Formats: sequence, structure tokens, C-alpha cells
Amino acid sequence: MTVFSSTLNQTAFLFCFIFFGWAIAKGGVLQQNSVRVLSKLENNLFIPALVMGTFIENFTTDRLGEMWRFMAISVAIELCVIPLAVAIPKLLTKDSFLRRICTYGLAISNWGFMGNAVMLGLFPEIFFEYIIFTLPLWIVNFIWAMPALLMPLSDRPTFKDKLKNLANPMFCGMVIGMIIGLVQIPMPAFFVNAVNAAGSCMSPMAMLLTGIAVSRINLKETFTDVKIYLISLIRLVAIPAVFSAALSFIPMSQTAYICAVVSVSMPLGMNIVVIPASYGQEKPICSGLVIVSHLLSCITLPVMFSIFL
Repeated sequence: MTVFSSTLNQTAFLFCFIFFGWAIAKGGVLQQNSVRVLSKLENNLFIPALVMGTFIENFTTDRLGEMWRFMAISVAIELCVIPLAVAIPKLLTKDSFLRRICTYGLAISNWGFMGNAVMLGLFPEIFFEYIIFTLPLWIVNFIWAMPALLMPLSDRPTFKDKLKNLANPMFCGMVIGMIIGLVQIPMPAFFVNAVNAAGSCMSPMAMLLTGIAVSRINLKETFTDVKIYLISLIRLVAIPAVFSAALSFIPMSQTAYICAVVSVSMPLGMNIVVIPASYGQEKPICSGLVIVSHLLSCITLPVMFSIFL
């Protein structure tokens, strides 16, 4: 019950911030461009700071040998998940837009915002390994998933543009952290404290943004759509159960196993709302999938972790 209660407490803590985000949005506290500003802060400051601080502290020569194993497991899992993510939506709907949204949500879970927050709350001692584990997932996301599934055909970037997308603030923060950690460059205390303080804002801000997104949807329409529940349960129960059970029979370290189970157990990510909306293609079902899957994760994450971890 320790894993169950700890996971439940952590998800409840995160949902407090989702509620705060919903409340301030409904209360009219935020200005029209506030979400855009907060999103830029999250993506350009808080996440890069979190990643940089983690690598400064953990990226040492004696840990380099472990990295390839974590990334190899991550790649293997994603190569198995993607065909399922492509096939399942074809059985659920004929709408091409919804198929692409569902494919993205099933293939790319919220192992970033939500996964980072859960790992920091439950397994902070292996957060570095989790960042390494998710590196291939970020590459798949930027090179294939986002441009192919969430962007209109006319606006899809070239391969060169996709490579440029990898040079984002998070990866820049990671590279800087790698250099500082590997070379053991002495950094002043104020710099390290500032980086750590900014990084600690990542999880609350991610949940606040989720709450703000929730405030904009029609709750009655969302909670009566059967497809939303079906897709959410596939993402939260079917995929984690199959892969967690299968991975338990494959020789690997406990750390790698935890990283794998956490990454495949996360709800659908916010990108299915944010990116289509930026092209004027947002639909209520996109926000519905995000909020319902995150709400259901309050139940599924404690249950799945108590069974498999």
C-alpha cells in the first residue's frame, strides 16, 4: 500500500494545482495572453532549468556507461507502441483528424510535464535516469509525432526544420548541464540555487496550465463522450498493463523498469490541445481527452504502480 498511497498523494497534490489553474481562469484573474506567457515561461525557463540542474548534479563519467541501456529500452518500447497507436484509432473512428489526435495521444503520453512531476515526487533519486530514458521519446516527438500528426499538411516542417526543433531550450539546458557536470566545472552557489529554484517551478506550472485549459471546455459535452473514456482507458490501463507485464519478464535493472512503467502509464499530453489550436484546428474532444485522462490517472496511476512497481 506504500506505493499506492504515495502515488495517490502525489497525483492529488498535482491536481490541487490543476484546480487552482481552473479557478483563476474561471475567476477572470488572467488576462487574454496570460496562458501564452505562462507557457513560454514553462518551456523556456522552468523545464530547461530542471533538466540543466539534474545533469549538473548527475552527469558524471562513472554514469555514462548506463545511458545507452536506458535509451535502448526506451526505443524498443516506442517501436512497439507506435504500431498499436496507429492501428487502434482506425477501429474507433473514420474521422482523419481524430485518428491523428488519438494516434499521437496513444504513442506519446505525457511523460514530460506529468511524468517529470510524478518522478520528482515519487522517485527523485532516479530522476536523472528518467531524463535519459525519455531522450529518445523527445526525438520521436519532434521528428515524427508532432509534425506528422498534429500539424496541417501545408505547414508541416521539412526534415531540416525538424532537426532545428531539437535545438530547443530543454536540449540546450541539457547540453549545458552535461558540460558542467562532466567537466566538473565549479559553479557559484547562487547560480546552482537559482537553477534549482527555477526547476522546482516546473511541476506546479505544468498543472496550472492544465487547469487553465480545463476551464475552456464544455464539461457536460466532455463527460458524456464515450470515445473520450475509451481512448483514455486504452492510454492509462491497456497499454501500461501490457507493456509493464511484458517488461517484468525481460532482464533489466529496477531503475530502468521503473522509468519504463512510469513513462508508459502517463495520461494524454497537452500537445493535442496546444498545437492544433495554434493552427485554428482545436476541437472540444482534444481538451476532453486531456482532462478526462488526467482525472482518471488519479485512480489508474496508484493502481498500476502498486501492481507493477
